[in-house]
Amino acid sequence: MEATLDQSYLLSVMETLINTPSPVSYYEEVNPLLEKLAGELGYEVSFDRKRTGYIKVFGKDTTKTICVGAHLDTLGLMVRKIDKDGAIRVRNLGGINFNNIEGESVVVHTRDGKRYTGYVLCQSHSVHVFDDARTLTRDENSMMVLLDEDVHSEKEVKDLGIQHGDIISLEPHFTVTENGYIKSRFIDDKACVACALAVLKALKEQNLVPSCNVWFAFPHYEEIGHGGAYVPEEISEYLAMDIAVIGSDHIGSEKKVSICVKDNFSPYDRELTNRLVNCAKEAGIDYVEDVFYRYSTDANAAVRAGNNLQAAAFGMGTFSSHGMERTHIQAVMDTAKLLTAFIL
Repeated sequence: MEATLDQSYLLSVMETLINTPSPVSYYEEVNPLLEKLAGELGYEVSFDRKRTGYIKVFGKDTTKTICVGAHLDTLGLMVRKIDKDGAIRVRNLGGINFNNIEGESVVVHTRDGKRYTGYVLCQSHSVHVFDDARTLTRDENSMMVLLDEDVHSEKEVKDLGIQHGDIISLEPHFTVTENGYIKSRFIDDKACVACALAVLKALKEQNLVPSCNVWFAFPHYEEIGHGGAYVPEEISEYLAMDIAVIGSDHIGSEKKVSICVKDNFSPYDRELTNRLVNCAKEAGIDYVEDVFYRYSTDANAAVRAGNNLQAAAFGMGTFSSHGMERTHIQAVMDTAKLLTAFIL
């Protein structure tokens, strides 16, 4: 049984998702978008108390239920302090490398729904002014956000409605080159969410029924380690779709799917991983098996939390993870194809 996947739909949905801000804990914009996209395909979304969205597809064997997770949260920042001159100091949400965001445009999202643009810079922001402009470590102590507003004091910033704890999102710069490279922030993990939606579209339009029940899950809080900690009791297997890292210790690439055998917490279940590998082989997918160190997924977050299930993980090879990321449409499409092969 095979499915035909709509590449143009997948790319369009990926861009829409990436351009919708969803830093860790900020779900107000992306969850309604998920409901809209699912509704257009003929599905309903339910949410648990952690704001994880679920699209439930019933299979031929209704006695077995598996979960396919692709997280909606991204890296971001949070307002931690407003200086006397109106500069905003920040906390890191989810492992940002501050060297990768210097000069980046941002939006501050207030609790009452206001949005203010600004940009991130180092306090030693110019080689013409500061002796340590090139050498000062970029971290939470040295980086700040300047608003695109005529504000010059803490009071003037607070008068805009900005408070400690407000969310700050980064401009993603989504781009697809003529030869298929995708460059953007937040390919992690909006690319995998788009893969899941493309598979759901194929199931609906081509009247395909999975071999068992599949709960497609779209968690938040993955970037800080507990997105998949809660799993509905009926789920026996958790497949995390997440980006795969590229580096000197790894054998993947931007044009391959990586099946993660072990992350920084634990090896993944051998039998379930074997099934993924066999599906990749049978489907003719260009894949590798790899071991990741500074990396984890919602599948192993579920294991760590004590859920009684098997876990596995796979996804498209992605260069410069947690920075300005890059992958290739071939790996993205093959990730969706592997998911399709596995659930069918």
